Amino acid sequence: MGVLSGFFKKEGWRYLPGLVFLIANAALDVVPARLLGEAVDLMREPVIDRAAVFRTLCWMVAAAAGIFLTRSIWRSFINGNARRMEMWLRNTLFTHLQSLGPDFFNHQKTGDLMAYAINDVNAIRMTFGPGFALACTSLFTGAFSIFQMGAGVNLRLALACLIPIPFLLVLIFRLGSITRERFRRVQEAFAAVSDRVQENISGIRVIKAYAQETPEVERFESLNRDMRDTNVSMVKVSSAMSPMVSFIFGISFTICLIYGSHLVRTGVITLGELVAFNGYLTLIISPVQSVARVTNILQRGLASLKRYAAVVETPPTVVDAAVNKHKGPLQGEIRVSNLTFHYPDGGDAALRDVSFELKPGKTLGILGHTGSGKTTLCNLLLKLFNPARGMISFDGADIHDIALDVLRGGIGYVPQDNFLFSATIAENIRFYAPEATVEDIEHAAKLADIYDSIQEFPDGFQTQVGERGVTLSGGQKQRISIARALVKRPRILILDDALSAVDAKTEQDIWQSLRGVFAGGTSGIIVAHRVSALQNCDEILVLERGRIVERGTHEQLMALGGQYASTARKQESGEVDDDE
Repeated sequence: MGVLSGFFKKEGWRYLPGLVFLIANAALDVVPARLLGEAVDLMREPVIDRAAVFRTLCWMVAAAAGIFLTRSIWRSFINGNARRMEMWLRNTLFTHLQSLGPDFFNHQKTGDLMAYAINDVNAIRMTFGPGFALACTSLFTGAFSIFQMGAGVNLRLALACLIPIPFLLVLIFRLGSITRERFRRVQEAFAAVSDRVQENISGIRVIKAYAQETPEVERFESLNRDMRDTNVSMVKVSSAMSPMVSFIFGISFTICLIYGSHLVRTGVITLGELVAFNGYLTLIISPVQSVARVTNILQRGLASLKRYAAVVETPPTVVDAAVNKHKGPLQGEIRVSNLTFHYPDGGDAALRDVSFELKPGKTLGILGHTGSGKTTLCNLLLKLFNPARGMISFDGADIHDIALDVLRGGIGYVPQDNFLFSATIAENIRFYAPEATVEDIEHAAKLADIYDSIQEFPDGFQTQVGERGVTLSGGQKQRISIARALVKRPRILILDDALSAVDAKTEQDIWQSLRGVFAGGTSGIIVAHRVSALQNCDEILVLERGRIVERGTHEQLMALGGQYASTARKQESGEVDDDE
């Protein structure tokens, strides 16, 4: 219950009044049966006391009203609180997912995470809402009914009729453990289907381009059949419970009819008491049936709680600074000293002995083949992974002593994957800066050389871009991503191969605009495959297998005649390097 302790500290008190009214409701539930028995005995008197019969009927109506009122109140408290728990669980899960690093998501499927947020959270809600209520109702209604059967009618008759019940409970609990395991398989099958659907929707263009519709349908049919089979397997167990309860209680009612009739004939109990006893026995059916349902709900909830806890108890690999030693926003100075980094999964160093210094208003270009460590360096500057202490500092403060909101709030980052949200162009540009005005958005779009293209759309900045920006070209997505970074007016701008999808003229136009940004004191780190995107940088680093193999200005590196110069000549002549 550790993952729920925060909720119970804040909202757990609501269960107490709900439980009080639930107990009152259970006590009132047995009253109509007793009153009906009294009415039957009154009707069998030689002279019927109409006033007594009328009073009994009035008490029955009052009991019914009390049952209605108390049941409404406890449901409002208990089931309403379960809905609060559902909201709290989803918020907690979503907030925790935001705190986890890329290494966590590298090992998780989207379908699994969707299952946690929907199916598992709902199963937990059912456990602490309807499941808890059913369990308490079953306990108290059963207890009050059995007490009335034994103390109010006849103890021996009660014991005789209840003999089959323990055997029924044993079978129910046995089936419950089987249900728990089969429900776990159902959740796994649901996650697999969700993941396949998500992947196919996201990759529909690739699927169509390679004419893979039929194979994908066949794969989905296989997963769908598996989901059907796991659900049917669980239903086979759970569906046996209700008929089993009916059969066992059929035996109890038979005992009640035979033995109870004998007790009436011999004068041990009255006919009205037998009628009341039959009513009490009828009341027990629902609690026992609820035991079967509660067992199902409980087993599902425990399985889901375990899965949910495994995620929310996963500690984030990157944590905020214990004490923020960087007062105020970033100024744009970066110092990297002998940076060496291994990914958590192990393997060779992604970066080794990388050092450089970047002053405010200056630009640093980074060139290298795929896998040379360019994106890793960007991720470390954003503290998406943890570098060793003393290797990266901003404005003289170690990266581990800077609050994450200060660090990332001062950096404008344009990643290789130009992810756009399914929203308008304006909303996508405003994402980093919700307070940005229309003028700010338009200015950022002009700097990114996308303003004119946006104006050509029928709805302009209110154009819906579709999921992941599917309605836009690669170059348009890149430029909108650049505008999104610029609108927050960052002190450090990192472009991770953010100009690869634009033509040479657009690239030069964007660079011309960015010169004004850098002249205003913003530091720039430009990662690119194309030399043309780097030649205006104040310093250029050439990475190879995580090491700096060349550094200098464009002119210096061309004069050096090394890897940079070789790459420049190939690109100028139109040759394609497969490693780039």
